[in-house]
Amino acid sequence: MSLIKEFREFALRGNVVDLAVGVIIGSAFGKIISSLVGDIIMPVLGLLIGGIDFKQLYFILRAAGNTTPAVVMNYGLFIQSVFDFLLIALAIFATVKLMNHLRRMQTIESTAPSNEEKLLTEIRDLLTNVTKLK
Repeated sequence: MSLIKEFREFALRGNVVDLAVGVIIGSAFGKIISSLVGDIIMPVLGLLIGGIDFKQLYFILRAAGNTTPAVVMNYGLFIQSVFDFLLIALAIFATVKLMNHLRRMQTIESTAPSNEEKLLTEIRDLLTNVTKLK
């Protein structure tokens, strides 16, 4: 019975659940970026460089024989994967940069003196000026 209890505590620990959510969202985000690259960016890029579809770029290393299949190097798929990676990295960088900016703004707001602190500072300064006049 203690094994089940330990597993439940492990599985329901906040970090594990957060990690699982992050992996699932990351996977879905990767599919969105792959579609963006494969279905929107690459066709436009192919059109700009002369109608080339990157998925169709390959080298035949060995032609197919009677009993052996062809050996093909699909470097166009590799180029597409590189674009996928670069866009995913750019999107993650932009998201982290935005989160850091929002965190800094929140820190600045929380460290700014409240209205009460400002009022007390003014009163202190006025009292200091009054005692200097005496």
